[in-house]
Amino acid sequence: MNAMKNGHRLTTRPIGAERLAAALALGCAVLACLTAAVAAEPGSSPTVGMSVTVIKAVRACFSDTIQIPGTLVPREDILVRPENEGLHVTQLFSDEGDYVKSGQVLARLAPPEGQPGGTSDVTAPASGLITRRGTLVGQTVSPRGEPLFRLVVGGDIELQGDVPAPRIGKIAAGQTARILVPGIGDYNGKVRAVTPEIDPFTQSGRTRITVGSDAKLRIGTFARATVEVGTSCGTSVPLAALLFGPEGPVVQVVRDNRVETRQVHLGLLTGGTAEIREGLGEGDMIVARAGSFLREGDRVRTVLGAGPDSK
Repeated sequence: MNAMKNGHRLTTRPIGAERLAAALALGCAVLACLTAAVAAEPGSSPTVGMSVTVIKAVRACFSDTIQIPGTLVPREDILVRPENEGLHVTQLFSDEGDYVKSGQVLARLAPPEGQPGGTSDVTAPASGLITRRGTLVGQTVSPRGEPLFRLVVGGDIELQGDVPAPRIGKIAAGQTARILVPGIGDYNGKVRAVTPEIDPFTQSGRTRITVGSDAKLRIGTFARATVEVGTSCGTSVPLAALLFGPEGPVVQVVRDNRVETRQVHLGLLTGGTAEIREGLGEGDMIVARAGSFLREGDRVRTVLGAGPDSK
């Protein structure tokens, strides 16, 4: 191709393929050298890798609690029956739900018409709550028949529940408990008794926990008690930071912007956190939400998350 400049004719020729390839190779070599120099520069930060949120493992204390499901039962109840045979009920003075005093007349009995004998009274053997009445006026009663009344002594109600054999050893009389009765509310109670036997079929032991004498409580209602049996303090992480594999739980620790997978031994769980008894130290930086997309040795860019010790 020809052109004119200042009266002179200039001639340009196309660049050959060999020259173009050589120029490109030289440019790539220069770029590679510059990249290597930047990477080797002391104090330079990596610009590659996935961005992950990390938090510090912190120290926390955990409550060791045992959940005990069960039913509400009387602490002590008495089945009230007549002393003599062949009498029938002429009057009833108490009904279900009544709180009676010791010695109070509950019913009056008499022999059938034309039979000898006078009337006799059935009285309360103790103060308490009548939870069941098993007779009607005019009915003939017997000491061997259906009880006339069921009396809960003092109106005291307890929760009777079963505890698995491996945990029953931590339950002891006098421990405080919190009892939830669905539809009614929460109650403060205490462990009153723990049976010394384990059921061979269910492999559980039985315990009795006091609830109270609230008139709203109904015998036979399902309830659940929570008993605190101890505390433990150690390294704590969110449950979201745990992964569970064939060999057990692991956490993903970040050191020098690389991922390390740590096998850990779990302790107690409270809410959304777990106690780590082995494998992790306080202050270690861990991936806040562990995921299978991260592998051992992966390079990452860290962002400090809003954990308990994020400041």
